[in-house]
Amino acid sequence: MVDTHCHLSLCQEPAAELVARARAVGVTRLLTVGLDEATNAQAVALAEEHPEVLACVGRHPNSATGFDEAAAAAIESLAAHPRVVAVGETGLDYYRDGAPRADQRHAFEAQAGVARRVGKPLVIHMRESVDDTFEVLRSSADGVEVILHCFSAGPEAVAEAAARGWRCSFAGNVTYPNAGELREAAALVPDELLLVETDSPFLAPQPVRGKPNQPSNVVDTAHVLAEVRDVSYQELEELVETNAREIFHW
Repeated sequence: MVDTHCHLSLCQEPAAELVARARAVGVTRLLTVGLDEATNAQAVALAEEHPEVLACVGRHPNSATGFDEAAAAAIESLAAHPRVVAVGETGLDYYRDGAPRADQRHAFEAQAGVARRVGKPLVIHMRESVDDTFEVLRSSADGVEVILHCFSAGPEAVAEAAARGWRCSFAGNVTYPNAGELREAAALVPDELLLVETDSPFLAPQPVRGKPNQPSNVVDTAHVLAEVRDVSYQELEELVETNAREIFHW
């Protein structure tokens, strides 16, 4: 199994312990994701330190204020590192509105350009912003491989994502009792576009809900996805490992 989105530098426990615990339950690859300049540097350092860990670098929409050409250049420089396999997370967050929406959009469009220039996939944060996020992707991410991280939209959004070849990655919230519509969406994603993640230390799956999340818990989410899609855990494991290899080249 793989965890295609976590934030090791935000977890309370040391990264070495989290990686070892993930390895013990069969998690062979982890993508640790930066949110700003400090966590981008930490993500790269962790990828250099642990063979199982790869990095993603970008600017989160809630930190988009002040994003300028220098910020884009810094991300592009880091994205050239051989242990960096994706750009982001970027996108639009209309739930917290940690930055003005115009600033979020500017940073989003700029990072789509970075991803295109470095030839690496773009990891998208999309919270209560499906319509606008899809509009930016249509206009600014043509030719860029897209991962809709922590997919939380309904079945209608899956149809367009599938038509455009955007990957849909599911986190622990798909396991929650009230997430029936999200599980319905997860059942509709084409096999080749499905990914699974933890978003550690956030969104712990139902068996450990209320506790800090960690990469080893991706197994719990994967079991639910297997049930939703009416396949064995082993089949789902092989599928998402293959999909992750294809997009991240790890």
